[in-house]
Amino acid sequence: MTTVNHPSLQEVTHGDARSDARTVPPFAVVPGEQVKSVLEGREKAVVDVVEATYRLHGAGRTVNPPSSFLRFPDRPSSRIIALPASLGGRARVDGLKWISSFPENVSSAIPRASAVLILNDHETGYPFACMESSIISAARTAASAASAADWLSRGRQRPARLGFVGAGLIARYIHSYLAGTGWSFDEIGVHDVSAASAAGFRLYLEQSGATGRVTMHRGAEELVRSSDLVVFATVAARPHISDPSWFRHNPVVLHVSLRDLEPQVLLSATNVVDDIDHCLRAATSPHLTEQLTGSRAFLHGTLDDVMAGRVTVPADRPAVFSPFGLGILDLAVGRYVYDEVVESGELQVIDNFFHELRRYG
Repeated sequence: MTTVNHPSLQEVTHGDARSDARTVPPFAVVPGEQVKSVLEGREKAVVDVVEATYRLHGAGRTVNPPSSFLRFPDRPSSRIIALPASLGGRARVDGLKWISSFPENVSSAIPRASAVLILNDHETGYPFACMESSIISAARTAASAASAADWLSRGRQRPARLGFVGAGLIARYIHSYLAGTGWSFDEIGVHDVSAASAAGFRLYLEQSGATGRVTMHRGAEELVRSSDLVVFATVAARPHISDPSWFRHNPVVLHVSLRDLEPQVLLSATNVVDDIDHCLRAATSPHLTEQLTGSRAFLHGTLDDVMAGRVTVPADRPAVFSPFGLGILDLAVGRYVYDEVVESGELQVIDNFFHELRRYG
């Protein structure tokens, strides 16, 4: 492996603009340390990348097939998911995120999720990077949530009380992205079925210098009723919250974990998703609501629709954002990280990774 001051991908794959010759791009590995170094402190830039990607998707300049789930009869709580995607625009790139979720890891003090991201050259199809992607995945999820918090709060009093149902890594990233994009709160509520997770998240909040009083809640109802902005970041496999009256004060709800809310809760709210077809599958709360009602009328549109002004979010109802998590967001954030590493001159290229490059030897 060598570290090189690498040219841009555009230069590598296209060379002279007058030539149609194609060349095989060098293959690089971008470890988690580099990913974290690029993304740390750049929350606003990553939110901008995510919002630009939503706009490209809304304009039809992406390809985002359904995710494929690898499940195991002997490990029913675990899964590995493949998210293929293609991104248009200036930073064209294709690729695949391969992410596992093994909840039982937590009891062994290792993270539940692990992931890699493969980036493919748009012209030749050759992979040009393998990136540690659990950080990219968490960052794009948090950036999407921070963007939704902003857009769904417009036209209503800005939330001052933040509550987290679920206190794991994704909750930490969402808080850091809210703080990094200018949010501050009078109070931050925390509830998790694991006392250790709740205590760990509280310690993170205190050490991060988070604004506002931190309150630990014994139950989800108490937290929801006392929060203006509610984040669901659990590992729930099926809905466990069914009473719409908990949301009578019309909070903004970031339903990141997708399977916490019973259909009757969604039917009482304004519902915004990242992609309608993707969100209405895999037994998500919106999918169950469609099955119950036989209709998609309960969905008001996508976050891109809100950003473009095609959908207005009223202040007199709860507003729920349910993002399925699109592979194009991983590609966009991954490409952003890759380009920054190239710019730094620290790209780690695997010499001669592609070996058989002559058709007849």
